[in-house]
Amino acid sequence: MAYVAVTGGQEAIEESIKLLKYYRTAGDKDLETEALKDKMKLLIDRVMSESGLYAPAYAALALKQCEGSLEEAVFLLRAYRSTLARNHYSITIDSVNMRIIRRISAAFKDIPGGQILGPSYDYLHRILEFGVLNESKEEIEEWRNSYEQSFKREEINPFLRVSNILREEGLLEEVPEDSREAFDITLNKLPFPIPRSARLQILARADTGYISGLAYGALRGFGAIHPTVGELRSGWLSVEIPYGLEEGQDIYVGEILVTEVECFMPAVKKTKGHDEMKVGIGYGCVFGRNETKAIAISILDSTLRVTGEAPVNDEEFVLLHGDCLEMNGLLAHLKLPHYVTFQSKLDQLRKKKEE
Repeated sequence: MAYVAVTGGQEAIEESIKLLKYYRTAGDKDLETEALKDKMKLLIDRVMSESGLYAPAYAALALKQCEGSLEEAVFLLRAYRSTLARNHYSITIDSVNMRIIRRISAAFKDIPGGQILGPSYDYLHRILEFGVLNESKEEIEEWRNSYEQSFKREEINPFLRVSNILREEGLLEEVPEDSREAFDITLNKLPFPIPRSARLQILARADTGYISGLAYGALRGFGAIHPTVGELRSGWLSVEIPYGLEEGQDIYVGEILVTEVECFMPAVKKTKGHDEMKVGIGYGCVFGRNETKAIAISILDSTLRVTGEAPVNDEEFVLLHGDCLEMNGLLAHLKLPHYVTFQSKLDQLRKKKEE
């Protein structure tokens, strides 16, 4: 289905664009993109996640350009991403080697390596701190310097997965290994049923509010699932690409900040003699620090592997309606002229009324 924009009105459109810039540039103080990137990290992370491009500086630029509109920023960044050449594919990253900044488990009190609370708003009282209004640059720098002096530099070994505890006991659900190459949703049409690699990509780019709402619905009974967060970890992952001139050698190109979640829930393994109870696992991973979205993805990853009548068990419903661009685009198109179709409906009503 295609939509044709109204013709004419070029002068009015140009004036509308000028007025938009007038609104965007209002106020005495300019908002620097560097300040957005450094001070609005969680917002930047969400824009990068939903646009599918890890580029904090460009995400900040997109937010400034569109007055902080999340959907417009995602549109801008994803449109820019579509113009970039794809020169390399990275080596598969093992998150066991993550440079951890936060790692917790709701399933076990004691885990290998210990619980690391890290930076989180979970432990704060939700009270407005009016002192933030009067923070000066000098006070902030003094506090940061003092805090950094308390840091302890330690050699940290890789953090093994908490799920290994269950795997060693033979309690974890066995999932057949998929040796197929990861499906690229940006280059290929989606086949049904959708491969899990494609499903996780779609959920990672989906609107955070949409999938959080679906996961919430699953918890409340529309999906019959109540998982336990086996492990939530946030940290930095090194990205490497193959070195074309020497086989077996890789080139380090940078690092990305991600949040990864494995959730546990009961699973039943059908056997000839009886039903064997196991611990099922759902997985979610997103750019940046976005724990709610990562948890929601892990829940939907689980519900989409279960046959049921709930909306969260319907692969087509969950995966084809949460894309930020398509969702907002279809709603926004309603603002375009629909004169002919609406007049046609009115003519039908008038005819019915006369009859």
